Amino acid sequence: MPLPFDLSMGQGLYLAAALFAAAIIRGFSGFGFSAIFIILAALTTNPLPLIPVVFSCEIAMTAFQARDIRPHIDWRRAIALLAGAAVATVPAIAIMARLGEQEARLAISSLILVLSLVLLSGWQLERPVGRNGNLGVGAVAGIANSAGVGGLPVAAFLTAQPVPPAVFRATMIIFLTGIDLMALPVMALNGLVGPETLTGILLAFPFLGLGIWAGSHSFKAVSQSLFRRAVVLMLTALSLINIARLAF
Repeated sequence: MPLPFDLSMGQGLYLAAALFAAAIIRGFSGFGFSAIFIILAALTTNPLPLIPVVFSCEIAMTAFQARDIRPHIDWRRAIALLAGAAVATVPAIAIMARLGEQEARLAISSLILVLSLVLLSGWQLERPVGRNGNLGVGAVAGIANSAGVGGLPVAAFLTAQPVPPAVFRATMIIFLTGIDLMALPVMALNGLVGPETLTGILLAFPFLGLGIWAGSHSFKAVSQSLFRRAVVLMLTALSLINIARLAF
């Protein structure tokens, strides 16, 4: 059976392993799935056509986790973040969809690098941010989501505030699901969604289910903060490798 997006068998196996690893991370921490998978995909192919597949996977994964996260969601914060993202989603995707393969890989890797460095900087806010702050960060996330990494600005924003780990995880999952639901129709209007997207989703589901199960099973056993830092360090290293490969 031919693989979608003109992938070779070797690329397909590599992306399946990347998807499984990213799903474990999402199951455990609530963020990082899109960024990890996309930066790994960018090492071997143009990640832009894969972003709608990743977004569909994010939405499906929320169904696996809905029961566990429901009591911990900060709905007021999530709604404000999504309102901000709604403002930026349409123009940001329209610009990203018109980039060539090399430009898209470089733009996505550079964006992930900058956001990872913000996360690693350890900046902290003295008190929780109000509605206007959430709206602004949501708009930044809407821009970043054109590269499939809308979760990173929000992760940096929540990490800088005194947010309990369970609330962080649940609110991130709901925000990511909402922002992906927003982005998919806009991507379809810009020619990034087609029959190969559906094939990609069907091929991805088995790896997603196993990865989410494994990640959720580990949630109570390992330090969330240490794990998130390890994920961000990995994102930083991978984005640097990708930028170096594109430059030389």
